[in-house]
Amino acid sequence: MKILHTSDWHLGQNFMGKNRRDEHEAFLTWLLETVEKEHIDLLIVAGDIFDTGTPPNYALELYYNTLTKLAASSCQNIIVIAGNHDSIATLKAPKQLLEALHIHVIASGDASENKIIPVLKDGELTGIVCAVPFLHDYVVRQSLNSESMSDKESALSKGIKEHYKEVYNEALQRKGTKDIPIIATGHLTTLGAKRSESERDIYIGNTLNIDSDFFGDYFDYVALGHLHINQKVGSEHVRYSGSPIPLSFSEAASQKKVNIVEFKGTDMRVRELDVPLYRPLLVLRGDSSFVMEQLESIDDKRTWLEVHLNDANPFHANERIRAKAQELDLTLLAVKIDKQEQMLGVKDFDVISLDELKPIDVFERRLQKEEIEDEAFEKELLLTFKKVVDEVQNR
Repeated sequence: MKILHTSDWHLGQNFMGKNRRDEHEAFLTWLLETVEKEHIDLLIVAGDIFDTGTPPNYALELYYNTLTKLAASSCQNIIVIAGNHDSIATLKAPKQLLEALHIHVIASGDASENKIIPVLKDGELTGIVCAVPFLHDYVVRQSLNSESMSDKESALSKGIKEHYKEVYNEALQRKGTKDIPIIATGHLTTLGAKRSESERDIYIGNTLNIDSDFFGDYFDYVALGHLHINQKVGSEHVRYSGSPIPLSFSEAASQKKVNIVEFKGTDMRVRELDVPLYRPLLVLRGDSSFVMEQLESIDDKRTWLEVHLNDANPFHANERIRAKAQELDLTLLAVKIDKQEQMLGVKDFDVISLDELKPIDVFERRLQKEEIEDEAFEKELLLTFKKVVDEVQNR
């Protein structure tokens, strides 16, 4: 059995006022070609198919067109799970139609969904997938009645672990004596994993006590989503595929990948496959003279740029750099001024656009101005705000 593990497509992302349609179209075309070229038996998309719960029409069109083409491909098994960015209602709407095409979409992970998916090859059972999506609090609600926030965080980790144990035991019964792998999906942050700046905190407190050893002790391969850097976490068979395109300038230098997983019985081999880069993201750091020279050397006009400026007169330099970028037909998305406090002598001076700020960033800055002396109360306010944002974003 041969698996292609991908995640975090974030179709419909608005990136500093720019959409990513061309990049996603290029990736999805490559994905379809790779499925055929590699003779993939099972495609797993481990969450965050869309960037928001209300994706633009072109993003929905990309998604459905891709699934239609996948259904007509040689890949006989397709599993899509919801991530924290995805709307359960949006993913569930065409569920029955997609199942007729042998595409399994697991959106909530609650009792109404069948999370044990058999993997068939020419009618023969070759593996079992425990298709667990991003688990909202209500799925493990029975363990969240504690009073303190730390107790709630601990109980949430316990509830998620119990959920995985239940689906594993069900898969084990389905497996019987067959020499086939049990595979799990997930959309969460594990302990010890590397993060970038583009991931959203997905649980209250963001302190899940779940590490790779927990998954590794149960499953033969774990296909994780949410973190945007391709990586294994502890064990060889517990992995994130990462996003197929860079979703922030913090990911500009990272090579995007998918994971190709091959099983013979329960023996596993993983190969990381590079995703072609359609549009480079480039960060330039230095004074205005250096930045101007670097702008002249950029050949690929598709490149999107962010400049970190360290200059004696940053405001004048900002204007010159923007004018130069326009002259060269380059797309400059942001100019940030480094070491602003030291250079300008202005306390709390910060040059940043609202496009770069998340709601939690704005709230944290507001809390800082309040100068709250009770740290426990401040933490409670912050965690309550995170919960409200999570409920709004995941409706």
